[in-house]
Amino acid sequence: MHPQPAAAPGDAPLFETINVSKAFGVFKALSDISFRVSDGEFVSIVGPNGAGKTTLVNVVTGLLRPTVGEVRFQGRDIAGIGPVELARLGMSRAFQLVNIFPALTVRETLCVAIASRLRRVSNPFRSLKRDDVLQADAERIAEVLGLRAKLDTVASTLSQGEKKLLDIASAFALDPKVILLDEPTSGVSTGDKHAIMEVLVSAAKAAGVRAIVQVEHDMDLVERYSHRIVALQAGCVLGDMPPDAFFADPAMIAAVVGTRPRT
Repeated sequence: MHPQPAAAPGDAPLFETINVSKAFGVFKALSDISFRVSDGEFVSIVGPNGAGKTTLVNVVTGLLRPTVGEVRFQGRDIAGIGPVELARLGMSRAFQLVNIFPALTVRETLCVAIASRLRRVSNPFRSLKRDDVLQADAERIAEVLGLRAKLDTVASTLSQGEKKLLDIASAFALDPKVILLDEPTSGVSTGDKHAIMEVLVSAAKAAGVRAIVQVEHDMDLVERYSHRIVALQAGCVLGDMPPDAFFADPAMIAAVVGTRPRT
C-alpha cells in the first residue's frame, strides 16, 4: 500500500525539522518539534484539535517562519521560503485550488499549477488552451489521477471525492519529490476515502514521488498507509513510531484521538 519501501534508519533525510517552535504572541503553538522524513516514507501527522498539526505543516511548507529552530529540505534551510519557491525545489502541498478557482475546468486548474512550475506566471490564463506543453502535461496528470474523463468539467461541479483528487493532482502538477497533504480525504465517504488513497499511492509511485506526509484524523487510513506516525499533543511530539507500536499503545490512542484502539 505504500509508495515504496521505507528508507533504512540513518539515511540522510529528505527533510527535517530541528527543535522547531512557533509562537503567536504569548501562545506557543509548537514547542521543540524535531522529526525527519526519508526516501520512501509515508508519514502521518496525527493529534487532537489544537495539537499544532496544521501549524507544523505551514511551517514545513514555508507559509510560516518558525520562531525558533530549523527546517531543512535536502540539506537546505527552507524556513519561511514560501510555498512557491519550495515547490520549485521539489516539495509541494495540495492547496484546494478548486475552492480558489471554482469556475475553471479540471484541465484549466491543472494548467494553472503547471504554468506555475514552468514559471509562466505573468498571465497563466491567457494562453492555457493554446499551449501544447501545458495541455499535454495536464492530460498526463489527469490520466494518472483518474480524472481524464473529467478534463473539461467545471471543477465546482465535481463530486467531493473528485475535488479531492483534483487538489492532489494540482500538487502532482508541480512535479514534487515530496508531497504534503492536509486531511486529503476529509468530507468524503468511507468508500471514496480508500479509493482516493489507493489512487494517491499508485500515482506517487508512478510519478517518482519520494515521500508523502499527511495530516489525517481517520485512523483507518493512518494505520493502513503509514510507515510512521508522528503524534502531536499541545504543540509537542508525543510519539514518533511505526503503526504497529502506535496502535498497540492504549495511552497513546487515548491521548491522540480520545478513544481506545479497536479490538
